Amino acid sequence: MTTASALRPPADAPGATATADGGAGLLAAYRPGPDRALLATPTRTLLAEGVHRTVDDPAAVGRLLAEAAAGTGTGTAAGAGRGTGAGAGDRAGGGPVVVGAIPFDPTAPARLFVPERVRRAGPVPPPSGVPLPIDRTGEGRWRSRPVPEPDGYRAAVAEAVRRLAGDSPLEKVVLARTLELTAPGGSDLAAMAARLVHRDPQGYTFAVPAGGSATLIGASPELLVSRRGTRVVSNPLAGSAARSADPVEDRLRAEALLESAKDLAEHAFVVDAVRAALAPFCAELAVPERPTLLRTAAMWHLSSTVTGVLREPSTSALELALALHPTPAVCGTPTAQARAAIGELEPFDRGLYTGVVGWGDASGDGEWVVTLRCAEADGDLLRLFAGAGVVAASDPDLELAETAAKFRTFLHAVGLADAR
Repeated sequence: MTTASALRPPADAPGATATADGGAGLLAAYRPGPDRALLATPTRTLLAEGVHRTVDDPAAVGRLLAEAAAGTGTGTAAGAGRGTGAGAGDRAGGGPVVVGAIPFDPTAPARLFVPERVRRAGPVPPPSGVPLPIDRTGEGRWRSRPVPEPDGYRAAVAEAVRRLAGDSPLEKVVLARTLELTAPGGSDLAAMAARLVHRDPQGYTFAVPAGGSATLIGASPELLVSRRGTRVVSNPLAGSAARSADPVEDRLRAEALLESAKDLAEHAFVVDAVRAALAPFCAELAVPERPTLLRTAAMWHLSSTVTGVLREPSTSALELALALHPTPAVCGTPTAQARAAIGELEPFDRGLYTGVVGWGDASGDGEWVVTLRCAEADGDLLRLFAGAGVVAASDPDLELAETAAKFRTFLHAVGLADAR
């Protein structure tokens, strides 16, 4: 049985500035706030502090980073947001970056910013000695409210299946639900970020401003795209199965996923879309014939690692991310029809969920991931998100169970048992 963890991008971090305590030190130094961002990936750790300029239009990022690298452009730029002083970037080395999130709706304003300071290090090492204890403090403290209720989600999936079986060109639609958790005093986001990093060290943990006093925090398994020089990597995931605590059952579930006609078809939609989006930008593009398995602490995923070489070295990681977003893994196919169905069947605004989160620098390098396994924290409220891909062969009960399994990543970080 092959897993895809070995197919992650290389673990070196070009241009990274080592700190005294490395990635672990940056993780420990993170504190939430509207001018703070943490990104911990398999290749590096970034801690951004202070806002040099906010950016609500991703198309303006390249110009703004070039200006920041040159030490110019500290005033307000149309369509780019506000500047708050000179000295953007990291004077300890590495140059300016942009960090933050782009929403599911590409017409909505982005939540990106060029930080005043950014500290860089390698990846957070796994904890040595005794593993982090499981946090049980959430039991009895949090009150939960699913939106929609489980029966409402089953009904939405059933309606999507009905449409898929009809004359509509719709082939797949991804339907999500939320779990609203409330507790006096909210959550310790710094501790939650640490637990997310250590629970899935091969994932992409993020904690970035989400507007006002809110923070978007999560640990995505899915790399949308990375760029290092002219090398491009994308790791689309689609088709999932919940992990089991029993090793024999866990292996059986993984092997069944690799042979599931329904999940393989769902995965093929996504890989074909990634190939089509990257092909115009790449002189070389390698796409695996069959997916492998990627495991997280909560889920098995079908995974394909797509690699390419850029035609034009000036094409940035963010440009590639915008060309890929949204993939059928988070929206469906065809995109327009799937987006319309989501708007009709989901009773909430996704906001930043299933958008894009990550970083990019003035050279065009960067890592952008799909905003999954995440929550929006604001005061006493923690709003979790999870979704499932619906195709003609989908069963509403099974899709509900899949979303419940995907909630586990975050529920365990909060200190709660599984969701229903």
